[in-house]
Order: sequence, then C-alpha cells, then structure tokens
Amino acid sequence: MQQRIVVLTAVHAPGAYHLPDAYESLKKQQLPEGWEWQWVIQEDGETDEVAQYVPDDPRVSFAQGRRGGPGVARTMGLARAQGELVKVLDADDMLTPGALARDIDVFTREPDIAWTTSRVLDALPDGSTVGFDGDPEEGPIERGAVHEHWQAHDYRAQVHPATLCIRRDLLLALGGWMALPASEDTGLLLALNAVSRGYFTREVGLLYRKWPGQATNQAAHAHKGEREGRMAVVDARVRQLVALGWRYSPES
Repeated sequence: MQQRIVVLTAVHAPGAYHLPDAYESLKKQQLPEGWEWQWVIQEDGETDEVAQYVPDDPRVSFAQGRRGGPGVARTMGLARAQGELVKVLDADDMLTPGALARDIDVFTREPDIAWTTSRVLDALPDGSTVGFDGDPEEGPIERGAVHEHWQAHDYRAQVHPATLCIRRDLLLALGGWMALPASEDTGLLLALNAVSRGYFTREVGLLYRKWPGQATNQAAHAHKGEREGRMAVVDARVRQLVALGWRYSPES
C-alpha cells in the first residue's frame, strides 16, 4: 500500500505564473519505494487567472475559495490532503532535488519527530542565491528551542517555516495555520515546537524566490503596530500551549 506525502500550496493571482517552476521542481523529486506525492493547490481567491497555470496531472488537485490570506488557503487545502505527511511549498518557491525524500527519511528514522525543516537559499532575480549564516546544526530540535531563539532575535526563528513538513494529524490538532494577515507560518512553527520535537536538515531543501510581488516584500508586512500585534498573539499561543502541558506523540 502506497504512503503519501502531500505538497500543499497556497497561490494568489499575481504569483500564479510561478507555478510551472514549482511543478518542475516537484516532478524531479525521487521518493523512497512505497511513497507517492499529491500536490494540493488552493487559490486564495476566485479569479480566472490561476487555473491556466495548474498542470494537467492526476496527482494535482486544484480548488478556489474566498480570499483570506495564505494561512486560510492552506488550511482550506487540508480538506483535500490525503496523506500522512504535509509539506509546505509556496507557489513562488522551488524544491531542491531530494527534498521530499530527505523529509520522509527523517520521519522514518526518527519516529518521535513530528515536523522537519531544512536549509534555504534565497533565489534572487539575477539568478544568484544567498544563504543564511545562522542555520543550526543538523539534528533534532527540542521543544521550546525555536521559541527561545525567536524571542532573543527580534522575532526571527533559526529555521524557516516555508520548509516545514508536518505529520498531518498534528497539523490538524493545532488547527492548521494561524488566522493572521502575515506570520501565520511562523505562528504554526512555534506552536509545533511548543508541543513536539522537530528536525533540521542542513542540506538545502528550498529555493526561496525573492521578487517584488511577494507578500513579505509589501510595506504592510513591516507595519510596526501590526507586527507587534502578530508577535504578541503568536507568543501568547505558545505560552498557553506550554501551560497546558500537552505533548504530542506520534503513537498517541
């Protein structure tokens, strides 16, 4: 019986033309024997501008919905995610060769690991790439470690939420992505870290495209008052999860 890793992508009309590059990176993935992938694409909106970029492939599922931001789109996409693992792939990003296989390998070798992240390279418009010099060592990430680093480094985590691969049952238990206008993926990452162990892979798993239209490049993303509000509710959620004392176990 095949096991499945679901690649989940939220897309809005301005970035839809990047989908073919994401698809090419997905087609190049070689999975371990007994595994297959499903690509769930959820449009954040109901336009006529996205469907033309969705590949004609039986492994690809596409749907639309009312605009609510990437977190809402991803969470709505979970309704069609039929697999044990859920891998995030933003519409404008690209997986590196072997990325999915490395995630699957971690979950297979480390049964108590609930989520994985990996190294990222920024893909610049001129074709060059830039890395991050603060990556942790390869290996498990203990509960609370991401929150501690995030607090000490101006609300910046040491691992990138755009590379998350998560056990689907835990993702559902935490309610998917946070209902925030931005930082919804960071909020999920910190919630995952509050209740479970993760893992960081030093090998590059994602090319993170930098382009003028991306959400994190908009002025609203850096608005001081909104950012403070987002960080406050993310932090409060983590503290409440810790106070509850619940710890996720894949066997439970």
